Amino acid sequence: MIPIRLLSLAALALAAIAVAAPPRAHAQPLTLMLDWFVNPDHAPLIVAVERGYFREAGLEVKLVAPADPNDPPKLVAAGKADIAVSYQPQLHVQVGQGLPLKRIATLVATPLNSLVVLKDGPIKSIADLKGKKIGFSVGGFEDALLKAMLARHGLKLADVTLVNVNFSLSPALISGNVDAVIGAFRNFELNQMDIVNKPGRVFYVEEEGVPVYDELILVAHKDLVSDPRLAKLVAALERGVLYLINHPDASWQLFIKAHKDLNDELNRRAWRDTLPRFAKRPAALDEGRYRRFAEFLKQQGLIERALPVDAYAVVIN
Repeated sequence: MIPIRLLSLAALALAAIAVAAPPRAHAQPLTLMLDWFVNPDHAPLIVAVERGYFREAGLEVKLVAPADPNDPPKLVAAGKADIAVSYQPQLHVQVGQGLPLKRIATLVATPLNSLVVLKDGPIKSIADLKGKKIGFSVGGFEDALLKAMLARHGLKLADVTLVNVNFSLSPALISGNVDAVIGAFRNFELNQMDIVNKPGRVFYVEEEGVPVYDELILVAHKDLVSDPRLAKLVAALERGVLYLINHPDASWQLFIKAHKDLNDELNRRAWRDTLPRFAKRPAALDEGRYRRFAEFLKQQGLIERALPVDAYAVVIN
């Protein structure tokens, strides 16, 4: 449902990538599925691996990148993986469909999704999009975001033409095939555009009528939430976040040492722009935020009813 970033990606294979914390005697194994291949959005997890925080917590954590980004929550629901990196909007929809999942921690605590136009183009406000073409990658949630943003400026979806550009958001905008794109991640697409001297103008979803939500979260099977390994994982993740915030340059060196193919301008910029968006308290749960967003999804027709927060989210101590 949620578009996944393409990080100058032709060179990156879609095959599974595994990163394991150094083994420890009697360490308890734990498999954590990423939402896609390793990228700066996963920085706290990589730091926790490279600094040995998982190992010190008595865990042997294996980070696995999926061949299909739709698979991780489904694999967790089927008991074939312990934890998955997922998205808050996806969680609401999947639990509503009956998947036995619960959010146990937050990785990126603000939306990354945005509506982007060319900075030097004719679109100066969302109201200027009337009669224009808007590119998207995945229907459903992005349509809901766009509908809410347009409504705030007196427009409807019928006032624009939606064009499926797959995951070529920046190229479609730069080439002029569309006038705007929805689903662009502000820490990646904007940097991609700037690098090729085609800077973008961004409209942030949370400033344009969409309730704030957590972008990246960790989910587990609902029957696993009392497993003591999860509390150890979340505590080690918090150590990783705090080290990352306190030592961003040293953390970047750890990141590119482990993933040399990501040492480029785009990932350096994405690293910088993602840093302030990581959850400083991964275990903390803002129930009001989750309730408000569930109501928004219900209003947009993406879920039938807004479930109680404890039906899909939990605080791990």
